[in-house]
Amino acid sequence: MSLTPQQQEQFRALAAEIEGIDVEVYQRFERDPLEPIIGLGKPNQRIGFFGRDPGRDEVRHGEPFIGTGGQLVRKALYEHLYDEKMPDFEASRAVGEHFFWINTVPYKPVGNKAWSMKVKRHFHGLMNEVLISRWEGRTLITLGREAFLWFGIGRSKEERARLEAFWQREDRFESSIEVTLEDDRGEAQTFQLYPLPHPSPLNQTWYARFPGLLNQRLEQLDVRKDNLAL
Repeated sequence: MSLTPQQQEQFRALAAEIEGIDVEVYQRFERDPLEPIIGLGKPNQRIGFFGRDPGRDEVRHGEPFIGTGGQLVRKALYEHLYDEKMPDFEASRAVGEHFFWINTVPYKPVGNKAWSMKVKRHFHGLMNEVLISRWEGRTLITLGREAFLWFGIGRSKEERARLEAFWQREDRFESSIEVTLEDDRGEAQTFQLYPLPHPSPLNQTWYARFPGLLNQRLEQLDVRKDNLAL
């Protein structure tokens, strides 16, 4: 599944208007810094993953969720689906084809710092459109606080407070919450969010527990080899 040519051009135009894209890393891997890194996947994949932004390995391979944190996710997916250790990098790429992948901003920031709210707002309408128009699934596993609270951008004060309150709950990594998105065309769709911590090795509080928490979510969502598509 790919973006429409119009969406592709819209991303490139939006990217040209901001500062902070890690151009040096894009040049090192001979990649176009205006080209969005969005994994998408087949439109009928039942489960999606919503993360923060691409890193160096994502730029290198032109795929999201393929670096250290993404490998932790993919390893857990592989072991859950096939009940054996993931053999190699190519297997990690292949298992990703069974899921939909998207980020708050599809460009690598300098220093891997989270994008500012201004930049996230800059891309928000188009990211909403991609989520609503390019994917038929409605179940999203969000990775980390930044990704989860992205769903409050442009919403009412009450809606932002509702999401913030959910994130403060002790059981946030076992529970889920419903949100409705609307894009700039007036199209709306409701999604169910299943938050998890960010899978970065720098996230010492949760890194070791992440595979178990993700496996718990996969059980909760009845993810099986014969139940991956709508």
